[in-house]
Amino acid sequence: MAWATEDDTRRFAEGLASRTAVRDAFIELHGNLGAGKTTFVRHLLHALGVQGRIKSPTYAVVEPHEAPGVAAWHFDFYRFNDPREWEDAGFRDIFASPGLKLAEWPDNARALLPVADLVIAITPRTDDGRDVTLRAQTPRGAELLR
Repeated sequence: MAWATEDDTRRFAEGLASRTAVRDAFIELHGNLGAGKTTFVRHLLHALGVQGRIKSPTYAVVEPHEAPGVAAWHFDFYRFNDPREWEDAGFRDIFASPGLKLAEWPDNARALLPVADLVIAITPRTDDGRDVTLRAQTPRGAELLR
């Protein structure tokens, strides 16, 4: 799949937000710095009804969000390197609770994360577009891609 413009990213996010299964999904986001991971998250959370500014949680590791009928957590594991932080920050409890979990740089916490329902890999192109690979890893992920 290709996202030629940010409007394509927004439309895909809006389509995903319309699926009931997204409200309790775990979605991994892969891509280099500047690939568009946070832009996708911003569009998805706004489509779900989150109000206000949505920023990357690079320094905080996680940003919680509330939308009508859904709790969401946006993780950025770019600087995550201490497994003790997983327990101390209550991440185990977050992943065990209902709600949408979105994780950028999940490989940095791989040993601690559950299997993602959906994996989205974003690769920038030279024309400012993005090549996007989607992979469902669970029945919920397959439902999201239908």
